[in-house]
Amino acid sequence: MYEDKVLKCRDCGQDFTFTAGEQEFYAEKGFQNEPTRCKACRQTRKQSQGGERQMYTTVCAGCGGVATVPFQPRDDRPVYCSACFAAKNGRA
Repeated sequence: MYEDKVLKCRDCGQDFTFTAGEQEFYAEKGFQNEPTRCKACRQTRKQSQGGERQMYTTVCAGCGGVATVPFQPRDDRPVYCSACFAAKNGRA
């Protein structure tokens, strides 16, 4: 159904192959647009945008220990440390 396509990277200008398998994956995920960057440029872009994540420290609602989370805790919602969160969700 799908055939490999050769596309041009918008960052480095090099040709790259958008494989039939990748096209099928994009279709399954509902992605409408083809990639515009080669794999190397996509990885470089992800790393440059990532930066350091701000972390917040709070008290775990499960064990009372310290919980470090990547979102600002609110008073109306419980926050759990990694161990309590995993236990609560059956992943322990």
